[in-house]
Amino acid sequence: MSTASGTGAVVPRPRVVILGSGPNRIGQGIEFDYCCCHASYAARELGYESIMVNCNPETVSTDYDTSDRLYFEPLTCEDVLAIVEIERPVGVIVQLGGQTPLNLAVPLEQAGVKILGTSPDAIDRAEDRERFNRLVGKLGLAQPEGDRAGSVAEAREVARRIKYPVLVRPSFVLGGRAMEICYDDEQLGRFAERALAASTAPGRHPILIDRFLEDAIEVDVDAIGDGRRSVIGGVMEHVEEAGIHSGDSCCAIPPYTLGEPMLDQIREATAKLAAELGVVGLMNVQYAIRAGRLYVLEVNPRASRTVPFVSKAIGVPLVNIATKVMLGRTLEQLGFTAEVHIDHVAVKAPVFPFVRFPGVDAVLGPEMKSTGEVMGVDRTFGLAFAKALSAAGMRVPTAGPVFLSIRDADKRNALPLARELAALGFSLVATPGTADMLARNDIVVRRIHKITGGGRPNIIDLIKNGEVAMIINTPSGKAPRQDEVTMRSTAVAKGIPLITTLSGAQAALSGIAALKRRGLTVKALQDYGVHYHQPELAGPGSAG
Repeated sequence: MSTASGTGAVVPRPRVVILGSGPNRIGQGIEFDYCCCHASYAARELGYESIMVNCNPETVSTDYDTSDRLYFEPLTCEDVLAIVEIERPVGVIVQLGGQTPLNLAVPLEQAGVKILGTSPDAIDRAEDRERFNRLVGKLGLAQPEGDRAGSVAEAREVARRIKYPVLVRPSFVLGGRAMEICYDDEQLGRFAERALAASTAPGRHPILIDRFLEDAIEVDVDAIGDGRRSVIGGVMEHVEEAGIHSGDSCCAIPPYTLGEPMLDQIREATAKLAAELGVVGLMNVQYAIRAGRLYVLEVNPRASRTVPFVSKAIGVPLVNIATKVMLGRTLEQLGFTAEVHIDHVAVKAPVFPFVRFPGVDAVLGPEMKSTGEVMGVDRTFGLAFAKALSAAGMRVPTAGPVFLSIRDADKRNALPLARELAALGFSLVATPGTADMLARNDIVVRRIHKITGGGRPNIIDLIKNGEVAMIINTPSGKAPRQDEVTMRSTAVAKGIPLITTLSGAQAALSGIAALKRRGLTVKALQDYGVHYHQPELAGPGSAG
């Protein structure tokens, strides 16, 4: 409530309902809680009462002073409608709590609730495979060949038509749940059943099957639209190739290998997608780049888990701006009209819970496994990456033995990596297959036995004896060998740095080389010169 000046009369403030993400789970949690909190603060800055709906006591959004009122209720259509009936808000914000509230957009609108921001129809166009395919085709953009299937038999028919390998995933879920890369009919049948069971509405939401782009660079873009224009918050280049879930990938702002022509293509495609969907608020787009061609993987007309990272990296409170856009302000009124170009590099690195789950395989894939993330900032990519790894709990080595276990498909690309390790002063250790390849190429390597049936010492012995500083292991085959699983889980338990992609290993070497050349320095984030000054805004009802 507020008091009208000079009259003493109590004038009710308009109310906004913000839907949180519900119980924390892998792929949906603290990053979205950050978004909901900043939305509440932004609404109150504009003179609205903020009404938070969330049901997790471990979040800041459920603190007593975050919003004007909190409903500690489940995120279901029935519960939200009951709250709307009591509060009579000007509208409901659904795009800041992840997939759970986003799934409520259409049923809430059908029940007569005003959804603030991007329209539920636009959300459905991005989520529904057939509608999304038509949208991308209309804009003249490329996407991996794919289709949807409602049964295992249909899934196999689609996969044979578009050719293996394929990426299988349920629709309308977050965190890559039940997502898998499949290489043949047998594997597809097994994972298609999981994906069908994980669908939020089995029978109504089919599974999605896409041609998997091997050896592609993945890119994430976060942007804000106001219905008239859109502005990119950040273009993030993933360190790991496509196929590792975006939440488990390290990524960098600005992109560290992409040239301006490709970045211009990404900017143009993002602007087209935002305009076609009529985005009002936040939007995340995921792209893949293969053989110089840009592919649209998916568009999420909501906040992504990278929004807090991007906001800190560029010094712009994206959620604050997006919330005010949803409440009627324009990007011009908010002073955010152009992409921010920074002089430093910010690297996001995931934090994994493997050490708490003994025996669990630490290999990465399309299903998200990380439970948090950290940021490293410096003037160069190498140092920023080294800081991020250190913050994520990895003891970044600068000397000692490195164990290499490389699958056949990666052996050619592993040679420059091995030479760089040797040049940095590391000694190399490998089992016979990798050791033979290195020795044939005049690289000094210590040969050790395989774990199963190979004698002693093996890599487990070296790990337990503290005789290995880092492990680089690219998993072999479509199903992990038990030797590899044992090695990876033992390394995690003993705190040995473990890297399971060549691209991740190459980035780590960039960091190690930078550490050896320059050492580590620390500077406050504010000292990197990123500042955003928001114009003074009037209260509710003043938007032009």
